[in-house]
Amino acid sequence: MTRNGLKGVYDNDRGFSLGEILVVTSIFGILTAIAVPNFISIQPSLKLNGASRQVFGKLMWARAQAVEENITYSVAFTSNHTMQIIRDANSNGSADTGESTESVDIHIDYPDCTFSVTSGDTTPNFHGRGTTDGQTVITISNSAGTRLVTVTATGNVKIN
Repeated sequence: MTRNGLKGVYDNDRGFSLGEILVVTSIFGILTAIAVPNFISIQPSLKLNGASRQVFGKLMWARAQAVEENITYSVAFTSNHTMQIIRDANSNGSADTGESTESVDIHIDYPDCTFSVTSGDTTPNFHGRGTTDGQTVITISNSAGTRLVTVTATGNVKIN
């Protein structure tokens, strides 16, 4: 190109026109109007999955600690959103003097989720071999539905 041909390209430094800005803004607005309701409707389901994974993770942690230390770890469900993990040296299922505890409240991260022990042993005890006294089923629920976290007698923990 010649210098005169490039002069027209360099002289056009006006930026975006009002029409171009309005078109981009309207497309962005339409995409947002479609995406936001879908995102809002999926949030309860995501929170339910998160709460289930938190309970699952803490139960697996209690089992791992019981095996590592060769001692009983008991899990007590103290309310519909709080569970207490007890390093249970005397295997009585409750926190005594000198036994450490850890409280887990799922309402901190998932305020609309609750759980309850729906069948089996209400206080699963993980023993030094990783086993429990029996099966425990914990139902976690919110407006999106329910998830079941099951602790089997062999100590396996799974989410259904």
